[in-house]
Amino acid sequence: MTNILEVKDLCVEVDGQELLHGIDLTIPEGEVHALLGPNGSGKTTLMMTIIGYPEYKVTRGQILFNGEEITGLGITERARLGIGISQQRPPTISGVKLRQILDYVVVNAPQRSQEIDDLAKAFHMDPFLERDINADLSGGEIKRSELFQLLVTHPRFAMMDEPDSGVDLEALSLVGNMVNALLSEEPARPAKRKAGLIITHTGHILDYVHADKAHIMLDGRIGCSGNPLILLDKVRECGGYEECIQCILRRREG
Repeated sequence: MTNILEVKDLCVEVDGQELLHGIDLTIPEGEVHALLGPNGSGKTTLMMTIIGYPEYKVTRGQILFNGEEITGLGITERARLGIGISQQRPPTISGVKLRQILDYVVVNAPQRSQEIDDLAKAFHMDPFLERDINADLSGGEIKRSELFQLLVTHPRFAMMDEPDSGVDLEALSLVGNMVNALLSEEPARPAKRKAGLIITHTGHILDYVHADKAHIMLDGRIGCSGNPLILLDKVRECGGYEECIQCILRRREG
């Protein structure tokens, strides 16, 4: 099995402060990984670095996508390779309708326009198509809008930042269905999936989307990796990440 993403000994700083310290992460083709951890642990920083936001400066290490070195590439070049993201707090864009963005994506492709209409109906996005992007939307509605835009672009590798935060239980099921559709390679074969990385603090999305492996981040490092259900059960049993943090600190001291 080939690796679609390889992060090797990655160190990253923002405004002169190092936020990631020697990150190693490998995601094989067709696997979905979850990135867990307390707030401020570096999860979003890692995603922003992988997609290529310029303010996240790589000071050491490499990022490889499908075997190709992409550490020096810009956001546009990485997106063209098939990397897509949904942000936790995307901006509101006044004066730009969601439909306009989608029409730009599918220009000169009438069959894709029909696909968008079908997806909009399937995921109840019709009311949002003629509204300014993210204007006057609830937290759950913004998550759905972000995922819908990602669905339309058909990324080869999708990263989702906190798709379950600010989403009520009723909407979470719909968000889970959207994530599964995004990761689906062939709807008739649900086990055949695209690779992805789901960042989550609560882990609620993992009740709806199966992850192959999970990683827990702490202070800009990946402390441990393993079975998502086992790790998440331990976090929930302990009432949060405190026990995980103490376990990681004891391992470092040892």
